[in-house]
Amino acid sequence: MAEHDPNAPHHIDRTALDEAVTFTSDLIRIDTTNRGQGDGRERQAAEYVAERLTEAGLDPILLEKAPERTNVVARIEGTDPSADAVLVHGHLDVVPADASEWSVHPFSGEIRDGVVWGRGAVDMKDADAMVLATVRAWARAGIRPRRDIVLAFTADEEDSADVGSGFLADHRPELFDGCTIGISESGAYTFHPGDGRRIYPVAAGERGTGWLRLTANGRAGHGSRINRENAVSRLTAAVTRIGEHRWPLRLTPTVRAALTELAALYGLPLPDLDDDAAVERLVADLGRAGTLVAGALRNSTNPTMLDAGYKVNVIPGTATAHIDGRLLPGTEEEFAATLDALTGPGVTWDYYHHEPPLQAPVDTPAFAVMREALQHFDPGAHVIPYCMYGGTDAKQFSRLGIQGYGFMPLRLPEGFDYQAMFHGVDERVPVEALHFGTRVLDRTLLAL
Repeated sequence: MAEHDPNAPHHIDRTALDEAVTFTSDLIRIDTTNRGQGDGRERQAAEYVAERLTEAGLDPILLEKAPERTNVVARIEGTDPSADAVLVHGHLDVVPADASEWSVHPFSGEIRDGVVWGRGAVDMKDADAMVLATVRAWARAGIRPRRDIVLAFTADEEDSADVGSGFLADHRPELFDGCTIGISESGAYTFHPGDGRRIYPVAAGERGTGWLRLTANGRAGHGSRINRENAVSRLTAAVTRIGEHRWPLRLTPTVRAALTELAALYGLPLPDLDDDAAVERLVADLGRAGTLVAGALRNSTNPTMLDAGYKVNVIPGTATAHIDGRLLPGTEEEFAATLDALTGPGVTWDYYHHEPPLQAPVDTPAFAVMREALQHFDPGAHVIPYCMYGGTDAKQFSRLGIQGYGFMPLRLPEGFDYQAMFHGVDERVPVEALHFGTRVLDRTLLAL
């Protein structure tokens, strides 16, 4: 097979575009709901993916840490054995969906009025489908990329990733030999700020995951007696302090780059980014575009679960709570010290689940390739780096030294709220967005 010439006639034909849509619909119809605590089954979707890859001449491997929690890994050999490899990964599981709340059944994969409906349409079976369609188009055209490309379709991303990317990174690292860059979800989609501009945020960082368990200890006793060592009181006071704490502003290099580019795009003077008040004013002056960075200016701690007692007239000796904490790169020591101070006497905390924050450089040839591919197919695109508020499987793969970017392209129409689709009711993706994404993904991977 010949190495791809980026100036040659394009090979992403009608077959490839149709496959991106069909595969999205097919994968949605396979219920891979992940309810957490080990309750999930991805095997059927993994077998579907493996069959599509086998048809393209690849040799996919199916791997499980637990029954039915299946991952798929395949490697496309490049033409330059000395070049670093690229990891392209997507998860197969989805969050639960209540069919009674939806306009269509969430696992119907219905295609209606140019839109594919169902759970996973944007998170992220659409991306899995675009990857499959792209590599199958390469096989039909006899194209090989310059670098090796490792494909990973994972289980359990919507929970702890323990049987998914975490398992692969910890127990099968050899499958990812040579990979230095990873590409996955939650970036390169059209963000409409409402002023006619089309902004494409490409993720070059993620806040870390710090899911916390608080435990309060006190003196058990009868509910009718005064008790100054009440575990429930201690716990709720700590939870209130943590929930109401305003974390200080901390700008990462990714967010600094985003603010610099957004200020230039809007013709605003770039303030001193070490001046917190000036940064806050800039974010406000950016209007809706400012929301792309607002959630990545600080750490956050949101109380989510409480558990205490078993009877109204019995004071329990212990009480527990859970907090969803998110950490910016470079703030882990500060985060821990602040929690030590906020919990107070009689309350301890530990990490229920902990993954580090990520940061990838934006002044690199790889980021320039992603920017160029988006602008090639949408000349009006304004591409900016951003730091994701949450996290992806890139955290687990970072253990292998792989720098992750959120880049699964979609050109979306005005009024389409991409972020609301994630874990939301009536999740859906336009067919034309899948066509655009497949073209951009193909150009990006081959140009890399």
